[in-house]
Amino acid sequence: MRWSSCFFLLYLSWALFFSGTHELQTNQAQLLLQLRKHLEYPSQLDIWGTYNGDFCNLSSTLHVSIICHDNAISELKIRGDKLGKVSEFNGFAIPNQTLSQSFSIDSFVTTLTRLTSLRSVSLVSLGIWGPLPDKIHRLSSIEFLDLSSNFIFGSVPLQLSRCVKLKSLILDGNFFNGSVPDWFDSFSDLTVLSLKYNRFEGNFPSSICRIPTLTDLALCHNELTGELPDLSTLSNLHLLDLRENNLGSGLPSMPKGLITLLLSNNTFSGDIPAQFGYLSRLQHLDLSLNHLSGTPPSSLFSLPNIRYLNLASNELSGSLPNDLNCGTNLGFVDISENKLIGRLPSCLDSRRAVKIGGNCFSVDGQNQHRNSYCEPINMEVKQSRGRATGTLVAVISGTVVVLMLLALGILFLCRRYRSRKTFEHNIVSKVVQDNTSTAVSAEVLANARFISQTARFAAQGSSACRVFSFEELTEATNNFDSSTFMGEGSIGKIYRGRLENGNIVAIRSLNLLKKNSIQNLKARLDLLSKLHHPHLVGFLGYCIDNNGQDDLSVIKIFLIYEYVPNGNYRAHLSETCPEKVLNWADRLAILIGAAKAVHFLHTGVFPGTFNNRLKTNNILLDEHKIPKLSDYGIAVITQEVEKVEVKAETPKSRHRTNMEDDVYNFGFILLESLVGPIVTGKGEAFLLNEMASFGSQDGRRRVVDPAVLTTCAQESLSIVVSITSKCISPEPSGRPSFEDVLWNLQYAAQVQASADFDQKSDSASQS
Repeated sequence: MRWSSCFFLLYLSWALFFSGTHELQTNQAQLLLQLRKHLEYPSQLDIWGTYNGDFCNLSSTLHVSIICHDNAISELKIRGDKLGKVSEFNGFAIPNQTLSQSFSIDSFVTTLTRLTSLRSVSLVSLGIWGPLPDKIHRLSSIEFLDLSSNFIFGSVPLQLSRCVKLKSLILDGNFFNGSVPDWFDSFSDLTVLSLKYNRFEGNFPSSICRIPTLTDLALCHNELTGELPDLSTLSNLHLLDLRENNLGSGLPSMPKGLITLLLSNNTFSGDIPAQFGYLSRLQHLDLSLNHLSGTPPSSLFSLPNIRYLNLASNELSGSLPNDLNCGTNLGFVDISENKLIGRLPSCLDSRRAVKIGGNCFSVDGQNQHRNSYCEPINMEVKQSRGRATGTLVAVISGTVVVLMLLALGILFLCRRYRSRKTFEHNIVSKVVQDNTSTAVSAEVLANARFISQTARFAAQGSSACRVFSFEELTEATNNFDSSTFMGEGSIGKIYRGRLENGNIVAIRSLNLLKKNSIQNLKARLDLLSKLHHPHLVGFLGYCIDNNGQDDLSVIKIFLIYEYVPNGNYRAHLSETCPEKVLNWADRLAILIGAAKAVHFLHTGVFPGTFNNRLKTNNILLDEHKIPKLSDYGIAVITQEVEKVEVKAETPKSRHRTNMEDDVYNFGFILLESLVGPIVTGKGEAFLLNEMASFGSQDGRRRVVDPAVLTTCAQESLSIVVSITSKCISPEPSGRPSFEDVLWNLQYAAQVQASADFDQKSDSASQS
């Protein structure tokens, strides 16, 4: 009797456990299917509709991952492809890749919070829109929350502060507005706070300074104003990114453990604090595009771990010491567009990528101003200039008033022949037409802050384009001797030359059919000289050799660029030089740099520059393996139209095809990065056929470059394979934006870095 009772109790316990577990799994499956319905059945979740097993045992993919603990879902990751662009209709910004109007974010969050064991939630690029509901606090066990790249607007609900276990909060790339909440210190274990690319305004919240666990803080690309408080209490902070705001006043003290500090494009003023020179772990410092003054601390250049130092476009003055010591890791320095004087310290030599233009250094060439430009102005001169300026303003104001009266008179006459409604309709039509032809969204055109900052960025370092004489180039190349011939690019021959000041340059020689006047050509060349980016080969100037005649049918011009010494990317993918073949992490870094350059050409200048002849041998590497894109913007000069199929010959379709053509060509750069250079006699068709082999592990082992296979993490590789496949889609409409390409590459690099770190940690523990 005793044994039968024990057996019965054991059986009953087992039955209750099994039925409870089965009920739990069934309930979770129903909730997941309900979430799929709310998200309007994205393709990434197709497998959910046909899967009959336990969702906890479902294999993870790049876009979907479910992890369970004790048969309850603890982690849910869904990544879509709705990186929506914004259009405008009747004055309202309408995201055109959101979920439909029937979507209810309230119902969606209600369903989500019924998964009561969730500790990690990542819902990225799914087109979710609407204000974040208060009931988000029902995720009481949540530790990681990522809702980035959606269209969520309004304020961050106060009730979220009740999720006291939260360690990582990422809300990047949404439309949150109002003030940044001042209750983030409710999260006693918060390590990552990222609110990038939103519309937050107001002051930097002081409560953030009371979160000692923070390691990453990113509030860039918002509209924050006011002063920064003392941040030195954030003892664990490694990353601080506050770029593209309106933060001002002086720079405060910073945490000693910072590794990356990004404060560019604000209105900070005053001297750079000496304390910055003691941030011994700092690797990346960007203070560009502010109003900083005084002489930069010498210790900034000699920080033991500093790699990237950007102080460009400030009001720095004085001279750097001749015995300036540069750190051994320092690879990039930009001190251009300031008011620095004196000699250039010897440590800022050709071993590093150094930009010094727009100062008053006593060096030959390199776009330096006269010393008077950098001299301080005393008070008497200021007062006299002020009086003169006042007089000038009064004259201009009077003239403006007269012109306004004339304009009002003309407008009154016009209104007699046009109704106001028709007049406004025509104006709106013209704005939309202009916007379409340049592929800049109506929201961007309406955003004066964005346009002013874009213009400011494009103008930095934009000194007048230098015009070289033919005699200078002849002397620089020893009369274009064959020993200086570097090869023939996609357009024109290229020579290596040494200018009189000792600078080595690359000189491209080409003949153009004359389609416009010399003056028009010069205007186009000046436009090209305005394109400045760390990953673009610097355009230094030009020479037009027409013997003083303006009626020739063919024009011979020379384009002078900075010389990039370490060859092109394609050569570093070749097996002919095995000692130079790049590993996967290095390839990703180069691809990211090149993608940033193309993204800048498309969106960082107005109007955008397209048809940029993207190929692996047009990505050059400097001595630090920093990539620089060459042959960009040639279409601006040649006015050539690429041979692409355009179904409707409208400005809009032509522009869209041009932009997507860059995406398509970049896809082949990605593909060559995966499989190695295209071999002789095998072109695009060969690579397209190879792409089909990526679907299986055996296929990847057969076609992927061994240097990639032996150094990559499989998830990182899969991310790049996926975006490559989209880039080379035969249908232009199926190709991603360059922003999406860049996002995926950066994500792949993060995954790879994490895998490399784990591998090193494992090796260290075993040893």
